[in-house]
Amino acid sequence: MSSKDIYPIEYPAIKSASVFYFNTPSGLRYEVRFGRFQENILHATIVFGVVNEEFEGEEYTTTNRGEVFGVMRTIAEIVRYFMAEHPKVNIFEFSAIDEPDENGKNTNARMHLYERYLPQIFDASWSFEIELNKALVKKI
Repeated sequence: MSSKDIYPIEYPAIKSASVFYFNTPSGLRYEVRFGRFQENILHATIVFGVVNEEFEGEEYTTTNRGEVFGVMRTIAEIVRYFMAEHPKVNIFEFSAIDEPDENGKNTNARMHLYERYLPQIFDASWSFEIELNKALVKKI
């Protein structure tokens, strides 16, 4: 994968911070946010989506304007960066939950897309557990 396949990333001013942004050529602005579980700070959730005002505050809306692979490659790069800055995190969680108006039609497509990119982000020292709309990636 070359850097030309990755959209320019806006990294947080503080390296340990957990919110990243990038813009696609079509003008979509994405936010990628890492959350931590209070009961286990080494378990991070990854949430991302479009944050443009045109989507009326629907946080983490996802769209497909023919940029899905560039978006996923950019998110993969952000996850790798986060992992390098937070090497003790041993569980990452991705959710493929539909928006209320989607009626379950996109969960499987999203999860299949995540399944495709997980091996590109995580090496053989990680295991994948995929169940319904959630993928857990755990350090072996």
